Amino acid sequence: MARRIVEQELSRERILDAARELFVSEGYRSVSMRKIAGKLGYSHGSIYYYFQDKAELFYALVVEDFNALIVRQTSLLFRLQQRDVQALKQLMLEFVRFGLDNPHHYEIMFLIRDPELKRYSRTEQAENMNLFASIIQECLNDHPDREKLQFTLPWNLFMALHGLISYAIQFELTYDEVLPLATQHVDLLCSAFEVGGLSYAKPGLRFVPKRRVSV
Repeated sequence: MARRIVEQELSRERILDAARELFVSEGYRSVSMRKIAGKLGYSHGSIYYYFQDKAELFYALVVEDFNALIVRQTSLLFRLQQRDVQALKQLMLEFVRFGLDNPHHYEIMFLIRDPELKRYSRTEQAENMNLFASIIQECLNDHPDREKLQFTLPWNLFMALHGLISYAIQFELTYDEVLPLATQHVDLLCSAFEVGGLSYAKPGLRFVPKRRVSV
């Protein structure tokens, strides 16, 4: 039987796009090469021309998505021509923008729960984190607590951004909808670079602990 007519020719990029969507919506273990091919209107044998197996396809997704993020970040730093706290704020907002403009990419990169799959993204996550950490460490050059903060602060800032992005993705919020809150969030996080810690925090964003009730 002749292959049914499809609207577009098969390509590596189309396979990756279809696989990304299926992996996020159905989970890695529930998706087969045959299902990916069926979504594209091709026989599963056609996909094996581009990828040896599902694991290779998944790893290609991880590499492509992290490369796209790093290109955006390095391009931004090149345009800014500086590495200070203001540049760091722009870098952090660009990370938020990437996550919300590309939620399926972000989920593949940072939200996959399958232990077997996490190893595929470790190298790329580390490369991205090293870039982020290098900017933070430069911003801490004159800070009296540099030795203490240079290793812990990058992870603290990343996890705070990751929480914001994950929350926004869960509720299908756009970058424009989140931008006012994200800007305040980034300003508050970057108050760590001010001597005295959170003295830079804006009114209305401070955490007020609940009073203990004595019994």
